[in-house]
Amino acid sequence: MSSLNKLLTEFLEYLEVERSRSQKTIENYGYYIRRFLMWAEISKPEDITIELIRNYRIYLNRWTDEKGTGLKKNTQNYHVIAIRSFLKYLAKRDIKSLSAEKIEIGKNPTNEIEFLDGDEVERLLQSASANDLKTLRDRAILELLFSAGLRVSELVNINRDQINLERQEFSVRGKGDKIRIVFISDTAKIALEKYLNKRTDAEEEIFINISKNISGTVSKIRKDKLKNKKAKTQTKRLTARSVERIVKFYAAKAGIVKDVHPHTLRHSFATDLLANGADIRSVQTMLGHSSITTTQIYTHITNVQLKDTHKKYHGKKSKD
Repeated sequence: MSSLNKLLTEFLEYLEVERSRSQKTIENYGYYIRRFLMWAEISKPEDITIELIRNYRIYLNRWTDEKGTGLKKNTQNYHVIAIRSFLKYLAKRDIKSLSAEKIEIGKNPTNEIEFLDGDEVERLLQSASANDLKTLRDRAILELLFSAGLRVSELVNINRDQINLERQEFSVRGKGDKIRIVFISDTAKIALEKYLNKRTDAEEEIFINISKNISGTVSKIRKDKLKNKKAKTQTKRLTARSVERIVKFYAAKAGIVKDVHPHTLRHSFATDLLANGADIRSVQTMLGHSSITTTQIYTHITNVQLKDTHKKYHGKKSKD
């Protein structure tokens, strides 16, 4: 193992043990930094220079996949942020390398935020209208993502005992292990009730994988899992990737041409609140943002809507 690879392993362990970062963050940092090291073909910390970083940023900016799609600016920034964090860790250990302060993070263009308007949200939700267990689960997922503004990582980790349907609220563990209370709409409550009432198992997870050979119930799985370990895979908790596929499936079914992800519904939740008069501090709390600056990315969108309203109604002469 090269010197840098060993240090990377120790850095990721540091994030886990001393910084209590989420497993997803650790995985992402590991991926971004390994990608950089493979591209750079270096083995020592002192080999990291500002010129090397500059060339790597050019590489990221020009990179495309087999379909010709490049990396979004915020994705490029995630790579650089991970490298900077690694360099700060090296400095903390008095290991000679490039100073993290010499690397600037580019600004993310606010127009990259994609959200659905009211009609698109309604079409998306209505596209999951069947009464089988799988579709009821999917409708509940879509309703919760939009109604509570959840991150997909928060959604997949919800358990039954967290949700109070009577009060229409529950707690989630967000970034940095912070707990916050989220609220759900009447339609989200109904969708959850229909889904949970259809289930006859006793699994604690709210959103589970439903095998194709199950017709409307997972009770058989509950019995079989005691006899056959293979059945355990049929009731496992849904992954973030699975939820992403579900959202994309129903977006396509609804005829929405935008590239819709679970986070698109979180964006839609925030812009819907702001456009209808919610104050930004309340939205910040509901989203679980530690900084108001993060929430302010949505004001660009709502300001455009306000501009359209101003143009439509201001200075018009009365016809009376």
